[in-house]
Amino acid sequence: MTSEGWGTPPVEPINQHYIVCGGNALAHRLVLELVEHYEVPVVVLVADRTRDHAPQIEEVPGVAAVVEFAGITDEALRAVSVETARGLALVEGSDQDNIHAALSAQGHNPDIRIVLRMFNQRLGENIERLLRNGAALSGSATAAPAFAAAALGRPHSVEVGGRFLHIAFDDAVTSDRICVVADHIDRQDLGRIRLLPEQRGDSADFVRLATEFGDDGPVRPGGVRREPEPGTGAEEEPGGVAALQALRIEPREPIGWARRLRWRLLDTMRFFTSARMRLVLLTALAAVLMAFGVLWYLNRDFGWTVYVSLLDLAGAAQPDQPADLAAGTGTGGLWQRIAQVVITICGITFAPVATAIAVEVLGSGRRGQPRNPGAGTRDHVIVVGLGNVGTRVAAQLHELGVPVVCMERDPQARGIAAVRALGIPVVLGDGPFEEQLRRARLKHSRALVAVSGDDATNLEAALEARHGNPEVRVVVRLFDDDFAGHFYATLDNAASRSVSYLAAPAFAAALMGREVRGMLSVFRHVLLIAELTVEDGSGLIGMNRHDLEDPGGVRVIAVRLARSAQLQWNFPDRTRRLAPGDRIVVAATRSGLARLNTALVEEG
Repeated sequence: MTSEGWGTPPVEPINQHYIVCGGNALAHRLVLELVEHYEVPVVVLVADRTRDHAPQIEEVPGVAAVVEFAGITDEALRAVSVETARGLALVEGSDQDNIHAALSAQGHNPDIRIVLRMFNQRLGENIERLLRNGAALSGSATAAPAFAAAALGRPHSVEVGGRFLHIAFDDAVTSDRICVVADHIDRQDLGRIRLLPEQRGDSADFVRLATEFGDDGPVRPGGVRREPEPGTGAEEEPGGVAALQALRIEPREPIGWARRLRWRLLDTMRFFTSARMRLVLLTALAAVLMAFGVLWYLNRDFGWTVYVSLLDLAGAAQPDQPADLAAGTGTGGLWQRIAQVVITICGITFAPVATAIAVEVLGSGRRGQPRNPGAGTRDHVIVVGLGNVGTRVAAQLHELGVPVVCMERDPQARGIAAVRALGIPVVLGDGPFEEQLRRARLKHSRALVAVSGDDATNLEAALEARHGNPEVRVVVRLFDDDFAGHFYATLDNAASRSVSYLAAPAFAAALMGREVRGMLSVFRHVLLIAELTVEDGSGLIGMNRHDLEDPGGVRVIAVRLARSAQLQWNFPDRTRRLAPGDRIVVAATRSGLARLNTALVEEG
């Protein structure tokens, strides 16, 4: 289809619809979210209906139309009826293109809700101030914490009211948990997982006892227990459980200060020196230390030895004269003179070496050359792919103090400059993964995170890494859910995440005007942490916890009453009805938050 009209025109003029601009994986997931969970009419604007995910988007039931335009121009916006649309999502293209399209759409429809994808989060915050009803989100920033946490094997957390919410599994679940968020967890069959299953209330134990001692219960008078009949469902359901828990401080990577200091020193030395420079410096330092030891042994005075050694290093030593030797007032013998000569010569070499280091650092900086990992790199995380997601994952791990080595095949990838500015080593080249991983010191690594844009490339990197180091933890970016299920069932000590799967719920909720504080992963499933405000005229007014939770998919985890500044966790009064000014924090599935949003729209 060209820019002359609709690709698949609707039967009648469309209005009150949502527009998704893009044909990438995030656009595909976002369309599925809007159609399947929010049940709203969607029109999709793509650059090419035959490329990327556009063919799959056309096959999604419920999509009102798919329109093809080379760019998001005024003509394209009019073709998708932006004047009568309720919302617009810009999830493809550069930051500049998305900003231009957002401002153009606002000019056509001042009341439209606009959500745009922005890599530059600071710029996105400023753009939000220019939009009357808009939000700027970063898909890579939304998903990167989940990848970083999975690489370290620790829970990802979301901060709410000074507490950090995270998911705990099985034995890590404590008695002070907020709520159970999943059960029937089986790594061999992830399709059995139930998110936010029906939870037992505080009186569940009393009800169970009353049932057991009843006429039909398994306990007869006298304390004799009846055996349950086979097939009655009394057997305990198999599988693991996951619960939502809160911590006062964010869970940090347990890296000891000594190990952290050692890494920083080695990393700094590798940054400022090459291998040959380090060899010269270490040789000179060893010679100075040996000479210092000789002086100390001969004079038995530590302070005087330090004083003389520093003068010798600075080239300020006073040589012995023949008259001094004849008078017996020399420095103290042949070995002491040899030691001082060694220190003086080494001191002379330090100045040109320092100059060479400065020239090398400045020269490599001008050439834009990333540095390779040094021989001392150990216990690090290898990040494969320096796109938007890989760059953010590497930066987050570096901020935590975890050693990082990056791999990238495209020398023009924009993430190279970003990680180089942080001093992170980068292995460049399009050779076999085996050789690249060897250069990245796979044998000494703790984890590998493959986050390129291609599922096959990511899987190849993970399998090659596991072959080279059977103990390494692998985290793979995969779009296909079936592919990910086989991955979980086949590999141990592995995790799979999808950027679009993690980011799409947040974009959909933002498009509906909901504030999503963050997302938590339960394997390939997503749990949303959202905060809702009870405003005048809102459908939330008059609802209690039973009304919100009974339909399923939603748990109220905290309430802030209108006259209070304090969040009340696990609010005990399930019958209290919400009033204007109250705020609630919910943990919800994608369908649960969509159902709540739909109910609010209908009732409001």
